[in-house]
Amino acid sequence: MTSNKYVALNFPSTDQEGGGVSYTASKPRRRLWRLPPDGNELWMLNKVDVDGKPDKHQQSEIRNEVPVEIGLDIPASVQLKPLSRKKVPPKGGIHFPGPTNERQEAVVQALKHAWTGYRRYAWGHDHLRPISAKPQDWFSLGLTLVDALDTLLITGLQEEFEKARAWVDKNLIFDIDKDVNLFEVTIRVLGGLLSTYHLSGDILFLNKAIDLGGRLLPCFASPSGVPFSDVNLSTRRAHSPKWSPDSTTSEITTIQLEFRELSRLSGDPTFEDTVAKVSEHVHQLPKTEGLVPIYINTNTGQFRSYATITLGARGDSYYEYLLKQWIQTGRTIDYLRNDYIEGIAGAMKLLARRTPKSNLQYVGELLAGGKDFKPKMDHLTCYLPGTLMLGVHNGMPKEHLKFAEDLLYTCYQTYAQQPTFLAPEITYFQLLEGEGSDTYVKSNDAHNLLRPEFIESLWYMYYFTGNKTYQDWGWKIFQAFEKYTKVINGYTSIGNVRNPANTRPRDMMESFFLGETLKYLYLLFSDDQTLLSLDEWVFNSEAHPLPIHEA
Repeated sequence: MTSNKYVALNFPSTDQEGGGVSYTASKPRRRLWRLPPDGNELWMLNKVDVDGKPDKHQQSEIRNEVPVEIGLDIPASVQLKPLSRKKVPPKGGIHFPGPTNERQEAVVQALKHAWTGYRRYAWGHDHLRPISAKPQDWFSLGLTLVDALDTLLITGLQEEFEKARAWVDKNLIFDIDKDVNLFEVTIRVLGGLLSTYHLSGDILFLNKAIDLGGRLLPCFASPSGVPFSDVNLSTRRAHSPKWSPDSTTSEITTIQLEFRELSRLSGDPTFEDTVAKVSEHVHQLPKTEGLVPIYINTNTGQFRSYATITLGARGDSYYEYLLKQWIQTGRTIDYLRNDYIEGIAGAMKLLARRTPKSNLQYVGELLAGGKDFKPKMDHLTCYLPGTLMLGVHNGMPKEHLKFAEDLLYTCYQTYAQQPTFLAPEITYFQLLEGEGSDTYVKSNDAHNLLRPEFIESLWYMYYFTGNKTYQDWGWKIFQAFEKYTKVINGYTSIGNVRNPANTRPRDMMESFFLGETLKYLYLLFSDDQTLLSLDEWVFNSEAHPLPIHEA
């Protein structure tokens, strides 16, 4: 008979003084929490005190148990209680029919091409260098494989998924002596595991997610509770970046969807409570008309003075997760909705401008804490039209729709105005009328990393409007990817979108190309937009769908 498996969790006997979340105390109590066997059983919270006598009703269950250490230390102040388990995946997961038209089939073939190169030359590594046919590692967590799990399911590549599942089962081990970034690992790995659990119904992915979540929690043991950016998954020592005591604002506010879902599935409120405190803390901080600087100090919990304000890199997903958290929790947390509305109003007032000739709507940046305007827009900002459209669907102000449509058109022009039909990483806009184009690209900003943000927005806009123009725009971009970034072993980022004869391939295929870009293209070209209803699912910042709860 197969013995039960248990997770050993450490419960301090008393809370520790000081800011943040504490994880150590004298004379800790240990409890075993039973892991469900393989299958689709619910995560059961059968608690047993190890240093005391077990409950008489549980004595027979803990014989021959196999303890599984995940190192999750929980503050004594946390009262463990079951949470809503209404969103448990169905037996066998969700069935996806596979491609239903030529455009979807073309995306699947692109995914197979990228996957074949990754499997042959970088299996289990974070990224593939498709030109040199070598792997590249960042965190040594199989980022491309984990990021692509739900993409494989959604596109109907079941055989490829099963091989990837076998690798996760045998080789995805988190007890590695390596520093990882809290934000990146949360959105890519934790989010990917949680999404794949929901879509497949396979408990393996939930068990892995709970293990990882426990190892990330020490990031929150900072003096202020604002999480450190990095943590060693083996030693569980967390710290700020080596170059600064600050964390990035978008990073500390773009982990809540995943940790909240981990609490809902595990029944342990620690994950949700911990990240909710971060959101509540940021909510209380002074802002510039709802806009936030891009750096926050983990010691003081305050924004860095005179830091840049942007809806691009290091600021973008703060606004995205305000809305998506509100949606995820059944539209019940008012301050999230209010902060989102205030932030978008601030962006429309202080960051939104139009070019003098073509009247292109764009979103710039505020420097020196809001004193100077810079007409610079990252490609990352092109997530915003989709987020705005999602907000309008959920009752946000109607003026957001016009803003979304106009900004989406500008994002499209960043592609269409380049001879490769691929957008640069950064576009600058003219402030004053004069000779030349309304937009220009600097040499150091002319690269394309196969990013998904504009494709993501196209999908949201098509999903809610049915306007097939958005599909046609996406198809043109997909064809450009095929023409200028496809190589023998996959797809590569390029260094120069301005010269078709000299694109300067960079020999790197990021995990988000499979996890996001190809997934959003596949969904954009779908004949059936009900497969993943946006009234039932909310997509995290790495395109991993998580269920919407009632509260």
